[in-house]
Amino acid sequence: MSRLPRIALVATGGTVAGTAGSSTQQLGYRAGALGVEALLASVSGLSTLAEVVPEQLFAIDSAAMELAHWQALGDRLAALLAREDIDGAVVLHGTDTLEETAYFLHLTMASDKPVVLTGAMRPATALGADGPMNIYHAISAAAHPDCRGLGTLVIFGDVLLGARGLQKRDSVPGAFSADQYGRLGLVKDRDVFLYQRPTRARGGFAVPRHWPRVPVLTAFVDLSPRLIEAAAADADGLVFAGVGNGNLREDWCAALAAAAARGVCIVRASRVSNGTTVRNGEIDDDAHGFISADNLTPLQARILLMLGLARGDSPQRLQQLFDRH
Repeated sequence: MSRLPRIALVATGGTVAGTAGSSTQQLGYRAGALGVEALLASVSGLSTLAEVVPEQLFAIDSAAMELAHWQALGDRLAALLAREDIDGAVVLHGTDTLEETAYFLHLTMASDKPVVLTGAMRPATALGADGPMNIYHAISAAAHPDCRGLGTLVIFGDVLLGARGLQKRDSVPGAFSADQYGRLGLVKDRDVFLYQRPTRARGGFAVPRHWPRVPVLTAFVDLSPRLIEAAAADADGLVFAGVGNGNLREDWCAALAAAAARGVCIVRASRVSNGTTVRNGEIDDDAHGFISADNLTPLQARILLMLGLARGDSPQRLQQLFDRH
């Protein structure tokens, strides 16, 4: 008889581990209050699904996530996935920054073994807490052979999502969605129903020891170019989320081009949720030395830019990364 899949479960805190004063309180709770063993005790049926190897890495609200946390999480997951006795990993994470952590892991985990992130929108003490089923489904996906080689995945409200393009778009249990290319399938009980597979590149980056400085700035009516100058003054790169197809007003474009001429890597993205920032479309990127973000969200474009800069990629090489990832 073959053994059950062995799944590492790494807890980092968040609402999924949150507690409140009453079962009807959904705001003002304490995130990350419950330990991983208590969370697993709330999920029935795991003993027939997988052998779960739990550990508590952090116990924080994901709004407190920092680059040092990413470094520790990336290092720990890489070590776990390198073990022959581990078949996949689940990360329990707060929802506020989950879309960023997921894409960071998507770009830095080299293993084909599934890495699945999940969390909850209601604290563990709430009526109708969504955490237990999300945890069950995440372990189901991490244990399922069809999820190998897909990169980092996210399960939320039965929906299986790819890390690329992921966004938190609501404050109710079905909080996460991705662009039209990021919804991969469904998880029901222990079954995974996969309808499409990611085609963009994943992995390939080391977890940085030193992180480049890359802020994100979003366009808005009457944005002063002085804000662009201030954001770029002490930066290695800058992601500018322009309007529409990443379009730029003339004075915004001039300020960004001046920063690019000083060696700041400028990525032109869009504040629009879906759609592609076409290179040399609205703006002559070649003339200004800009990098176009394709259809990456500004927050995820920042991660790809940081990882490329951390390994010393040239602007030409960085554009190739955005074309492929």
